[in-house]
Amino acid sequence: MATEHFDVVIVGAGLSGIGAGYHLKTACPDRSFVILEGRDAIGGTWDLFRYPGIRSDSDMYTLGYAFKPWTEAKAIADGPSILKYVRDTAAENGLDAKIRFGHQVKRAAWSTDDACWTVEAEVAGGVRRFTCNFLFLCGGYYSYEGGYTPEWPGVDRFRGTIVHPQKWPEGLDYSGKKVVVIGSGATAVTLVPEMAKTAGHVVMLQRSPTYVVSRPAEDAMANWLRRRLPGKLAYDIVRWRNVLMGMWFFNMARRKPAQVKAQILKMVRAELGPDYDVETHFTPTYNPWDQRLCLVPDSDMFREIRAGRASVVTDHIETFTEEGLKLKSGRTLEADVIVTATGLVLEVWNGIEISVDGRRVEASQTLAYKGMMYEGVPNLASAFGYTNASWTLKCDLTCEYVCRVLNHMAKTGLRQATPVNDDPSVTFEPWLDFSSGYVQRAMAKFPKQGNKPPWRLNQNYALDLMSLRYAKLDDGVLRFTNPAGRAAARTPEKLAA
Repeated sequence: MATEHFDVVIVGAGLSGIGAGYHLKTACPDRSFVILEGRDAIGGTWDLFRYPGIRSDSDMYTLGYAFKPWTEAKAIADGPSILKYVRDTAAENGLDAKIRFGHQVKRAAWSTDDACWTVEAEVAGGVRRFTCNFLFLCGGYYSYEGGYTPEWPGVDRFRGTIVHPQKWPEGLDYSGKKVVVIGSGATAVTLVPEMAKTAGHVVMLQRSPTYVVSRPAEDAMANWLRRRLPGKLAYDIVRWRNVLMGMWFFNMARRKPAQVKAQILKMVRAELGPDYDVETHFTPTYNPWDQRLCLVPDSDMFREIRAGRASVVTDHIETFTEEGLKLKSGRTLEADVIVTATGLVLEVWNGIEISVDGRRVEASQTLAYKGMMYEGVPNLASAFGYTNASWTLKCDLTCEYVCRVLNHMAKTGLRQATPVNDDPSVTFEPWLDFSSGYVQRAMAKFPKQGNKPPWRLNQNYALDLMSLRYAKLDDGVLRFTNPAGRAAARTPEKLAA
């Protein structure tokens, strides 16, 4: 099959990839692009995860796209509503016609002489090749192959059902049954109240507590404004309010962690009453925002605990047994269903092997430029959101920046944009400063950030807004080279030969 050429290849048709397609279509209308999606559906995370109660843990006024107002009543939205939002965006803008499903991208090789990437995708047992001038990785940050499950002793002895949320079986019946959810992160606090509605009882088993905060599922101010103002104006007002509030809370947690911790625990005690052991089950050893906070809309998990339909156990697993779990304290937990909500497997560059002029690029040896491009890797960007705010906030800005770079190259006739570090004072630091287990397990494989701009990874929307939307492109670090006239440009006809 002939090699196809596009100006841009986008990898992934989830929240980020559809957003990237919209920005390219509107800001770079003369550029051709294709979206390569490994699965057979639009939606990424929101199509993959099917566990009970799947929802966002960010408000949709910031998780939604800047260009498409969220119009549903619930700001903390369920998975099917978010999936519909993504798919509607694709359909409304003709992006669904740009997607090639079942194309699992495995390799990408850059040629400086030709100023293009050759992208290889596995398709139904074969390989298809595409060439492009710019490669945009929008496939998220974790492996779709499966989640992380620790190796516990005695797992094979358990006579019940073991499920990981990433591979939820269709039609799993847990009504009236004893359920243990292992974990204390966002997935666990989503599953527990939802399963407790019909299960006999649900136990959340955690090794250590997580900060859990309640928030109304509906945003009263947003719904009020939407009734009185044009939709986009109301959306923008609420979006900026939520961005600023999030930044304020994060900075407060960094500056005054003890005060913020005390306030969170005060709210938990108000939810669960004076007799509940908040110290054991809801008081982490780390400071707020050293890991991501868990959100429970409308106090749903607290409500199930108060009603006795759910409970929290803080302990370590010694072994699985035929009937459930034996804990290191000597306590046993009987279970019919055990859910291992134990995290994701993070994946670098969407699992794609990257090479530049015949040299394999090791992600762990590269320095990230503005949190989206990489030292010595031309014409490639990746969409990677915030850890302390909504994912899409950063991805929207990243898409804007990629379009600025593409338009600058078209205007100047330069075909290559490469971050170059020649500052000896720049030191390497981990990509993410986050203590969560799923992050720590993977950081050695990820690119590094630097100790100062533009190599430093901002976890701050306002700083990124200035850096990505308004700062000049030709900053001496991002080098624009490879003029079109230097060598005969490869044409689509030649590439297809």
